[in-house]
Amino acid sequence: MKLHRVLPQLVAAWLLLLVHPAAFAQLPDPLPDPDGQPADMSRPVQVFILFGQSNMVGAGKIGPADKEGSLEHAVKQQGKYPYLIDDAGNWTERQDVRHVRVMGSGTGAMRQFNNEWLTIRGRTIGPEIGIGHSLGHAIDAPVLILKSCIGNRSLGWDLLPPGSPSFEFEDKGQVWHYAGYQESPLRWEKGTQPQPITWYAGMQYDGDVANAKQVLKELDKYYPGATKFEIAGFFFWQGDKDRYDAGHASRYERNLVHLIEQLRKDFDAPQAKFVCATLGQTERGAAGNEGLILDAQLAVDGQSGKYPQFSGNVATVYSKPLCHGGASNSHYNGHAETYMDVGQAMGRAMVELLESSAEAAAPKD
Repeated sequence: MKLHRVLPQLVAAWLLLLVHPAAFAQLPDPLPDPDGQPADMSRPVQVFILFGQSNMVGAGKIGPADKEGSLEHAVKQQGKYPYLIDDAGNWTERQDVRHVRVMGSGTGAMRQFNNEWLTIRGRTIGPEIGIGHSLGHAIDAPVLILKSCIGNRSLGWDLLPPGSPSFEFEDKGQVWHYAGYQESPLRWEKGTQPQPITWYAGMQYDGDVANAKQVLKELDKYYPGATKFEIAGFFFWQGDKDRYDAGHASRYERNLVHLIEQLRKDFDAPQAKFVCATLGQTERGAAGNEGLILDAQLAVDGQSGKYPQFSGNVATVYSKPLCHGGASNSHYNGHAETYMDVGQAMGRAMVELLESSAEAAAPKD
């Protein structure tokens, strides 16, 4: 159990309680070490798809151990996240969670970056580590963490879901016509003829969805021995690029609602849960574009009551208390604990949604 490294987790536990109180009680903190056992392969693989931009891609530095803010420093010097290393100081590996990461620019060729049992490797991490360990501990079935995203993408343009209409927005005295799904360019002056470019609204959405589906078509390649799967949930950490465009910020809530509904439709997963995280630097009550985006992300949380259809199946993680400095546009200065703490909170929020759904579906005495 590595008790000498547990104390720092009490601080993290307190922060998680601030972020998502109900989710905190669902998992032990800290998580125990992985038991090294495979999942129950008689059950369908539970697939969790991770979308977003650079926040989700992740830039948390793994090393070196003497560098404050690195994962090695947090684990080996500060005693945080004890489940990530074994008693010999080596990175643990989950045999019940696969980590797959693919990426493509728009609808271009897909590149594979990860296809292994969940562990620490390479130079950087994203929120998938905290997410994957939380889900792996809570779920007996095999788990697939499937990340399909790329940086520098906005929900209002690159990730705009199918069916999103165009709209008009006045900015600094000029009225602009903003592109709807598959229109181009991003915007043009009202009353003028648009001059399309090689990119269209929703091009990254189309590519990210297609890449995720390609992985699932070759399930055995990415989860050895698996023959069937279920889309259990979606994770979304995004919003940075939209804050630089007032028109996109003004539509963020509408676009986010549509994104949740469209992803469930495109993956034929109407019951799949959805967890999003807010930008780490944005505080409640913020004004301007960042405030609009934060308010939108908080509004879709099923507990807000604004969207009754999301009650019990959508949750939002308020990331400000979990941010260890920097901002989304600086990748949080590469601070690994930001990505770990937000990932753990997102994983716990998902576990709560899954457990609440299971309890509601259980036969009553």
